[in-house]
Amino acid sequence: MISHITIRRLIIALCVTLTTFCGAEAKFTVVLDPGHGKEDHGAVGKISSEKDINLDVALKVGELIRKNMPDVKIVYTRDNDTFVTLQGRADIANKAKGDLFISIHTNSVDKKSKNYLTVHGASVYTLGFKRSSENLSVAMRENAVMKLERDYSTTYEGFDPSSTESYIIFEMSQNLHMDQSIEAANEIQKELVSTAGRYDRGVRQANFWVLFKTSMPAILVELDFICNPEMERFMNSKSGREKLATAIYNGFARYKSLADKRAGIASVPAKILAAPKDNVNEKVSEKQTLEVVPVDPPAKEPATECDDTPIIYKVQFYTSGSKLPANSPKLKGISDAEFYRDGGGVKYTTGNFLTEQDAKKRLAEVRKKFPDAFIIKTLGGKRIK
Repeated sequence: MISHITIRRLIIALCVTLTTFCGAEAKFTVVLDPGHGKEDHGAVGKISSEKDINLDVALKVGELIRKNMPDVKIVYTRDNDTFVTLQGRADIANKAKGDLFISIHTNSVDKKSKNYLTVHGASVYTLGFKRSSENLSVAMRENAVMKLERDYSTTYEGFDPSSTESYIIFEMSQNLHMDQSIEAANEIQKELVSTAGRYDRGVRQANFWVLFKTSMPAILVELDFICNPEMERFMNSKSGREKLATAIYNGFARYKSLADKRAGIASVPAKILAAPKDNVNEKVSEKQTLEVVPVDPPAKEPATECDDTPIIYKVQFYTSGSKLPANSPKLKGISDAEFYRDGGGVKYTTGNFLTEQDAKKRLAEVRKKFPDAFIIKTLGGKRIK
């Protein structure tokens, strides 16, 4: 006759077995991919290289996930200064059977571009087929790393990252995870704007090999532009990197909650974190101090519109002779206030809208506090007439 102790041991053993074979596989896996590494520096600024920014931010994102989301497994394509091929990154993600792939990068433009020192803003990419010279140039730059490999043409099936004709293969493919990828991109992009204070360059589509070859929802984050000295200082400051990491973490947490709900999984919503406070005593270098301005001063030359750079409508509501503290009573509680400098004044705006109609709704609300508020148009972070 089987004793109660034996039955209890059998039950415990069964529970352990079920946990091992069921619970482990049910765990959500996120793959964090810090772009570039070792001899592949990526984009280079005056005081830093892209590869180092990408790695530090990715490790910080992973640490936030580890502390706040114990039900998530974290896989890195690299966790130190090493070189991993584009195909190798996709292979790591696929082998881990990831549920979401997040590739972290730092943007730049050609040195010949007239806005080389002023271009700014964050964007999140999904795999897509929208024709755009700007998006294509970003994809070509990020895909070009494959040329560092021996016999890359064989590994990448004859794909030439510098030939526009090669990108036809992407247009012939359909991404099964497009909807989820866009959903994740939207959540992280919103946080990069609200939590990290980045200018909103929007969710975009481009043909990145590393997204093309991952068999899961996948996105590529461009944190900001390293060619802009001010943005480079921000990304090299401790508080800047913490804000960027927190933004990506928050966006991921919101996406996972949506994914769990869609799958019918009863999970505890992850904690959404507040933006880290600035360290006013922090110095990025001996000659440079940090001051992040959400919108750059207008350039002397008029802004020109890129193929897919949208016109953004904002509500301008206040003008000051100098920059105000974030909690200034003069802003009357408008928490998402941004500013730009015009002549000798500092002008405050609220909202980032793709249509004038949406901006008018916000205008009606703002005029209750600032009757003289009005709508302005911006392009690439600069006001246009």
